[in-house]
Amino acid sequence: MLLSEQAYRKIDRELTKFPPEQKRSAVMAALTIAQDEHGWVSPEIIRDVAQYLGQPPIAVQEVATFYNMYNTKPVGRYTLAICTNLPCALQDGVKSAEYLKEKLGIDFHETTADGLFTLVEGECMGACGDSPVMIVNGKHMCCRMQPEKIDALIGELKQESA
Repeated sequence: MLLSEQAYRKIDRELTKFPPEQKRSAVMAALTIAQDEHGWVSPEIIRDVAQYLGQPPIAVQEVATFYNMYNTKPVGRYTLAICTNLPCALQDGVKSAEYLKEKLGIDFHETTADGLFTLVEGECMGACGDSPVMIVNGKHMCCRMQPEKIDALIGELKQESA
């Protein structure tokens, strides 16, 4: 078993939401729990989740690779997803993305040398009126991300990780 006892308990809680013969319905929740614990879902974790749910590993792999919310490769401690879709682009989303690239010294789908940050382009985050929008680790939405707010966020995250 590759996950903590607490993670398996969380998966068990998710399983109670579905009929016993529908364990596969908990695949997305189980992958999210695993990713929250490890930062990404490795092939070994995918096999472990599949075994725990009584599913073929390929079925879990298909889910993990279909949705862009799952990291199937190692990422930094903080994944920064910035929206560059048209509404955000019109409100400086692309400029904010370029600023982030320059500030971090990386491009999209790269991780800083210190392992802290991975930068990705995000799809529409449903907050066009608050653009440019960024989501940290798929959970914390940050709005109106102009350079000064980006600097403050990066500083806070660096301090938090120290």
